[in-house]
Amino acid sequence: MHIDVTPMVKPRSVAIVGASAKRVTQGNVVISNLKSWGYAGEILPVHPQAEEIDGLRAINSIGEIRDETDLAIIAIPAAHVPSMLQELEASSVRSAIVFTNGFSHDEEAAIRAFGAQSRIIVHGPNCMGLVNFTDSIPLYPSRPSLRLKPGNVALVAQSGSAAISVMNSTVVGLSKVVTVGSEFQVSAADYIRWLADDDETRVIGVVAESIKSPHALAEAAECVHAAGKSLVVLKVGRSDVGLAATQAHTGALVSDSDAYDSFFRETNIATVSDYDELIASLECAAVARRMVRGASIGIVGISGGQTALACDVADAQGVAVAAFEPATVERLRAALPGTSGNNPVDFGATVNVEDRNTPDAMQAVLNDAQVGAVVALQDTQESLNPATLQNYMNILGVYAAAGKSSQTPLVVISPTSENLDPGVRATLLEHGVPLLRGMSPGLRAVGNLALGKPGPAGSWARQHGPRTSPFNPQATSLRAEIAASPGNTLDAALSFGLLHAYGIPVTRSIVVKDEHEAVARKDEIGFPMVVKVASRDVQHRSDVGGVLLDIGNGDELRAAIATIASNVAKALPNATIDGYELQEQLVDAVEAMAGFTDASPFGQMIVLGSGGTLVELLADRAVALGPLKHDEAQAMLAKTRLHRLLSGYRNLMTPTDTAPLVDVAIHLSELASDLGDVIAACDLNPVLVRKGTGEIRVVDALFVRRS
Repeated sequence: MHIDVTPMVKPRSVAIVGASAKRVTQGNVVISNLKSWGYAGEILPVHPQAEEIDGLRAINSIGEIRDETDLAIIAIPAAHVPSMLQELEASSVRSAIVFTNGFSHDEEAAIRAFGAQSRIIVHGPNCMGLVNFTDSIPLYPSRPSLRLKPGNVALVAQSGSAAISVMNSTVVGLSKVVTVGSEFQVSAADYIRWLADDDETRVIGVVAESIKSPHALAEAAECVHAAGKSLVVLKVGRSDVGLAATQAHTGALVSDSDAYDSFFRETNIATVSDYDELIASLECAAVARRMVRGASIGIVGISGGQTALACDVADAQGVAVAAFEPATVERLRAALPGTSGNNPVDFGATVNVEDRNTPDAMQAVLNDAQVGAVVALQDTQESLNPATLQNYMNILGVYAAAGKSSQTPLVVISPTSENLDPGVRATLLEHGVPLLRGMSPGLRAVGNLALGKPGPAGSWARQHGPRTSPFNPQATSLRAEIAASPGNTLDAALSFGLLHAYGIPVTRSIVVKDEHEAVARKDEIGFPMVVKVASRDVQHRSDVGGVLLDIGNGDELRAAIATIASNVAKALPNATIDGYELQEQLVDAVEAMAGFTDASPFGQMIVLGSGGTLVELLADRAVALGPLKHDEAQAMLAKTRLHRLLSGYRNLMTPTDTAPLVDVAIHLSELASDLGDVIAACDLNPVLVRKGTGEIRVVDALFVRRS
């Protein structure tokens, strides 16, 4: 699934296509960087006329390269790139990094086709290459900052400017920085997989504008986690844009960010919201151990105001603040007379310094079984008066000593984004304690230490990848029925047939032509009943007055059909009424909804929550990528207000068995997996859940075909 990028990360020889003997080009900058960094391999400038470039003998064509060459850097106008790649194909060059951008549609198509068929590994285009700090190989068309140094943090970014922002803002050392650009062939996942095995890399940061292959990224993440390393992703472009332009409510209830959030959650990949959080997470993971006792934190400091604010910020960041065990509370009260012994811990609350046993209090928090990591709030800004900073050195010494001996991660956070005192940072670093800037980024970084625990290799990719056989053996024949169905939505008979085939209970219903047939067949349904318009031109029937409830006798049935016909004619005068649907009316039930929508490239997004006519207004829903396992469907439902209601919230209703509704979500996800290539979206709304027993009846089903 992954391309071996070794020829690009650690090339033994590099050909430069696009350097000039007369002016400074991107190719010339690469040559200059390689020479100034002491690159030990061979550098081969390629130019059709020049004999020498930047003091190196030039060759006049790719065809003159006789020995195997690991990499070619291509920095030439877009129109010449496709033909240059063809020249490389006939040479001994193994890979190419293409800096160029601005391709026409035909040029782009030619490069993509080349990458799909060629033996050459193509990185880019529209990128700034990469920098291997470990081996001093800067394949980079700009001048890296002189303050950058080798270390254990790798960065993979689609955007060159993103890479520049992050690597020039962090204070930790870097192992590799890779800008992948447009990913016509090689992707970020290929580099992440390679970095999982890189002994010089401990943590990998990613700035992603899109994900080329979720399955490849999921497998790469599994490898990173299995290697005991950290992976942190900043996904940019997360505005709430609907996943699918569809008539279904489901499409309006989910967004592009829902799909990414579900993917990252299900693959246990740590995420951040901006550059500051990414930098803090990288700096934290580069030094601190992972959490081993859950995800709750202990908070300590010498200021009650700062520790209280940290609790508020942690809550906003979704980081749990631990409840200390009774033994910890007692130990803290003994070490810090006059304090409550609860989390957060204010060392300064014990007024008499001589009464404090701060080291013992610190150990009590670190040893608490409920605490996965400890955050110490302490001002360490570079702008502090030297005398003030000296006063803080005692408590900083306690943190340093505690961090050196503890298996529980300890992180010191300076509560503002001001630059930090370099001496304090160096001292803490020597003892294995990260020092981070800013309370919010710092707490997000600490929370991310709980993520990345290894799971079964390739588990997400296996569950969500292409299946060798469908969930339902009838899937092929059902797909044929859908293909033969007219219009862009499926009629009621076919819709309910699909649900029946996947074991999803539907309400008893019939479709009649007119009021005369309705009265003649009323006993097949019985009263009370629901009457609805049957029309492929009407997707949401209640919106146009096409649904009437509580029909109790034949006269009311005739009147209901007449009213519906009049309502539809006024709201949608061009709609064709195919008939009228008569449904059994389930009494004493709660309205739920379930559905799915296309979430390419991840698959189908399953939605579960409260239903009824106010479904979009209430927006009580949980989402996950299908297909769902039983525990995943249960976890989805548990996130909704609907679950609290069904559980008997404040005795408002009888506690209701949720297992049947969970089964609906599972079976619907299997239908979506089997038939998602022909169905773009589905709404089941309302799904009636009988109070107490949880018995299910799907009342309305909307299936939108793929165009």
